[in-house]
Amino acid sequence: MASRAALEALEVLEASLAELGAVLRGTGEGFDPLREQADRSLDGLAGVARLEAGTAALKVHLAAGYAEAAKAVASRAMVPSGAMAQEASMVAEVAGVLTIGARAAGVLLEQSQVLANVLPLTLAGLQDGNLSWAHAKAMVEETATLDRAGAAALEAHFLGPDAPNPARGCAGPGELVPHRFRHKARIWRERHHPESLEKRHARSVAERRVEHRPDLDGMAWFHAYLPADTALGMWNRTTALARGLQGPDESRTLPQLCADIFADAVLSNGQDGQSGQDSGGMVAEVRAPHAEVLVTVPVFSLMGLTDEPAMLDGHGPIPASMARKLVGDGAGSFYRVLVDPRDGAPLEIGRTSYRVTKAIRRWLRMRDGKCPFPGCSNNSLDNEADHLLAWHHGGTTGISNLGQPCRKHHRLRHTSGWKPTPATKHEPPGWISPSGRRYKSEHQDWEPPQWPETLQDAVGGYPDLVHLGLSPGEDALEQILYSRG
Repeated sequence: MASRAALEALEVLEASLAELGAVLRGTGEGFDPLREQADRSLDGLAGVARLEAGTAALKVHLAAGYAEAAKAVASRAMVPSGAMAQEASMVAEVAGVLTIGARAAGVLLEQSQVLANVLPLTLAGLQDGNLSWAHAKAMVEETATLDRAGAAALEAHFLGPDAPNPARGCAGPGELVPHRFRHKARIWRERHHPESLEKRHARSVAERRVEHRPDLDGMAWFHAYLPADTALGMWNRTTALARGLQGPDESRTLPQLCADIFADAVLSNGQDGQSGQDSGGMVAEVRAPHAEVLVTVPVFSLMGLTDEPAMLDGHGPIPASMARKLVGDGAGSFYRVLVDPRDGAPLEIGRTSYRVTKAIRRWLRMRDGKCPFPGCSNNSLDNEADHLLAWHHGGTTGISNLGQPCRKHHRLRHTSGWKPTPATKHEPPGWISPSGRRYKSEHQDWEPPQWPETLQDAVGGYPDLVHLGLSPGEDALEQILYSRG
């Protein structure tokens, strides 16, 4: 028996050596040296990324360890200059060792101490190479205003061993690009913050302001800190006006038009300068195209029975009062989406013709939230509905055969080897790269809405609707969903 096993092992070894020789000689069947080089380079990049994460974790341990030891030494020496001087001395020491500025050194020390003492799961993910340093920083910053319990809850939701599909379609948060992970972490934080979003929003409204920052080449930035609905409305109107001015006789790009329209609106003494300025003077006014913005509102929140946050497309969670104001005042560019009180998801809308209706487009935006390409955050209103299986190849115009990539990635799909994978009613398409690697797309973070206390009693899986004067069952549910128009 042992000799037989040895012979089998020898045969495997001989086959492996033969395959290795073929690779080295470049004579193996189907061997492509350029493809082999490309695959090895990509695998090498992935390995370097894991190494960088591990190195970042080591830097965190060293920085936090230094801070702990330096504080202990200073305390033992009873330095009379006080805590502020001790902190400044620590920061200066780290800045000198790493040859970085004092501000960067201070941020590194602060983040390292938070990771080491408050966010152990994040530090472990960084050390294992499952998270990048950018992911770890995002977690630190999104938990900055939470107490320890709140920070632990947010961390456990995304990184805990029992986390319920935290990245929604990805194997883990580390498979999301950092700014997308930050977006998801911020949504969860807003929904589960111990202090209500209404109170935090009211406090932040008092801090609204504009800021000016000089930049290179005679340029500068002009920022405004505003309520989300106001800022998004300004952005959509500016973009719509700019698109309306585009044409064969307009040489300015869309960003240039937006900038000119914005400057003209601020500097026009309150007059309605909708056209934007150019060196040649004013262009004829153009009526703004209609732009729809989805406001996803839990039904009981819309009715004023709860204060659960709503979701503003292109921004994220907003206070319930803001959502009620948007849909109650009949703001023409805001399209209300009520979600099912049972699971938080909207209902599918579809048809069988090639043409994609407005209803289907709205559903695609609810399902995908943005362009489904890996790492893309483009939730522009003109993302393009795209048949995954072409119509002339038998594809249908159903939700499961549609994606809504932005123009850039729609073009990439048809001009390169990138191909979308099938979608479902609730899941956007993933992607297959030219090298054959598969990338899953993000999913929307639907959560079951909060039931008001008066409707907590359940009857057969549905709430007791007697308090609302409605009979139990699906008809009553539909009355709740649609009675408010």
